[in-house]
Amino acid sequence: MDTLDGDELSQRIAEKLGDALAAPTIRPGCSGHHMEFPGTITIPPETLMDVIRAYCRSLDDHGFEHIVLVPTHGGNFGPVKTVAPDVAREIEATVIPLADLDEHMQLLNDGLSKAGIEYDQDVIHAGAAETAVVLAVNEDLVRVENIESGPEGEISTARLLSEGFKTITQNGVLGDPAKATAKAGETIIQNVVDTYVDHIENERRSV
Repeated sequence: MDTLDGDELSQRIAEKLGDALAAPTIRPGCSGHHMEFPGTITIPPETLMDVIRAYCRSLDDHGFEHIVLVPTHGGNFGPVKTVAPDVAREIEATVIPLADLDEHMQLLNDGLSKAGIEYDQDVIHAGAAETAVVLAVNEDLVRVENIESGPEGEISTARLLSEGFKTITQNGVLGDPAKATAKAGETIIQNVVDTYVDHIENERRSV
């Protein structure tokens, strides 16, 4: 889901900016907190940060003036936020990290609300918001007959990332994905795109 979301957001952001290109999404990511789920592949934060440095240096060498980093996987927000200032000092291009995980999750919840779904989950993972996004991008990827809910209410992001998701959810789901609709997913995506484009344009005007 995270790569699908990253592809969709970056393409729409580039289109709305009008003078930007969407680079290939970096995969895999930092998923140590999911390793209790069979099949998970993870990389160390240092590896992700090295790859980000290489991407940014390459784009800088090709003459790009602004490089926007758009993480969509929860485990990648921290490394992106950490490495961005270092990369910015190493290259000529301006590096703009959109790496506020709390803001990102709030934008997803706000999108649900704008779509008429009053459902607010403190920590978002495979629930209503993310399922809605997948439905909007490619509904064939969602097996609605197999949807299961997960824990709801207040959940500690720090605990999830440090102790692992399976300490809280046995199926990896947080919240109720059955509330998701493709219409809500489209609203969520547009809400994130509009907000991120505003951030980017503000940064470009200030440098």
